[in-house]
Amino acid sequence: MLDKTSPSVAVVVLNWNGLDHLKTYLPSVLSNTPAWAEMWVADNGSTDGSLEWVSGTHDQRIRTLALGENLGFAEGYNRALNQIKADVFVLLNSDVRIDGPWLEPMLAVMDREGWDVASPRVVQDVNPSFCEHAGAAGGWMDVDGYPFCLGRLFESVEEVDDWHRQDREVFWASGACFFIRREAWASAGGFDGSLFAHMEEIDLCWRLKNAGKRVGCAGTVEVRHL
Repeated sequence: MLDKTSPSVAVVVLNWNGLDHLKTYLPSVLSNTPAWAEMWVADNGSTDGSLEWVSGTHDQRIRTLALGENLGFAEGYNRALNQIKADVFVLLNSDVRIDGPWLEPMLAVMDREGWDVASPRVVQDVNPSFCEHAGAAGGWMDVDGYPFCLGRLFESVEEVDDWHRQDREVFWASGACFFIRREAWASAGGFDGSLFAHMEEIDLCWRLKNAGKRVGCAGTVEVRHL
């Protein structure tokens, strides 16, 4: 439980015509996210009734933010986070399932390790004994500038074992479940909006590491991704 010295947290789900994902995954996020954390759905101009469903179903817990048009993942989050106040932002994909404690363990690891940015271990929703492509056990970069993940290389994924469950510093954190301190986000100017929906988290982590910030993967914390 947070006390008055603990950071404020905003979990922000960016949505674009993702009503089916919201219906499938958002209840698991709500049931495993403590009441002290703000919950937001920022919408990129959806036409499928997403915002109406959120407002009608979860209006007591979730705040909504209508961005009016499809700005993409990068610029959508830039615009959204400019309007949200919190010490730590959690950028969460709409197709991520949470099935246990996650916020407090993640924040504890980030504080202990001195990380400015972090992601948990990302496993497959349909088969959680295996790593998932969108992050696995942390992102790295090879000498030729090709990004890869621990537990996933090209189309091959590995079964989760104790090696993947370790907390470790990495080169980039997964955008599927992306924890970042507000100060780090602001100092870097957020995502590069021109990247739209790919490689934006790698670019941001790279710029932050060049500025002396630290990025990690909490392998001891797990989320499930479609």
